[in-house]
Amino acid sequence: MALPDLDELIAEVDRTCDTAHRPGGAAEQPDWLALLTVAAQLSGQLQALADDLVEDYVEHCRMHGCSWTDIGAALGVTRQAVQQRFHAPHKRYAPETMTDDLREAMTHVKRAAVQHRNNYIGTEHLLWGLTAKPNNATRLLEASGVAPDVVHRSVEAHLSMGASQAAERIAWTPYSRKAIALAEEQAGSALIDCDHLLTGLSRVGRGVAATVLTEAGFAVAAPDEDSQRA
Repeated sequence: MALPDLDELIAEVDRTCDTAHRPGGAAEQPDWLALLTVAAQLSGQLQALADDLVEDYVEHCRMHGCSWTDIGAALGVTRQAVQQRFHAPHKRYAPETMTDDLREAMTHVKRAAVQHRNNYIGTEHLLWGLTAKPNNATRLLEASGVAPDVVHRSVEAHLSMGASQAAERIAWTPYSRKAIALAEEQAGSALIDCDHLLTGLSRVGRGVAATVLTEAGFAVAAPDEDSQRA
């Protein structure tokens, strides 16, 4: 795959910026500030895509037993630096930010990780926990014509046995962190509930949970579609 060069990116900025060129003929200077704004937006999109690419491989490295020291060496940084970047603080997922139903679901999430000796909480663990008992997430699935028990059995088939002995501090994978961030965004100032996390898992678009939900026929509207209906 050939990466775009600078000239191609400049051409894309020029094409995308509708207000870049003021009327009045070729002698007029383009709107450089408008072009800069679009260039910064494009740069941000490229950086986010690059970050997602690296996070994806970090997630797989962790899932397959690579240490933070080895991952840091591969990225040319220290173990501490790579942990700070990819190992999310647990305080963001404190019980006081969740409803009682979600706190109960989280006990099933952790149980799934511990019983399978996994040293990470992936989207598969989150979806398994959400569908272990009736709650807002299972009711949302049912309202969409999807059987929660079918989803539960399907995601259970993706849980693999690992070799970890850790039980207290289990790292969240990048996709799981994105899902909870989307759930927090949807909840706003309210407590995060099970249906918020289910929606977040679907909107991440990647990972085991998103695959299982898509195969089951569950889909949610994009955030901009929600705002248009509001």
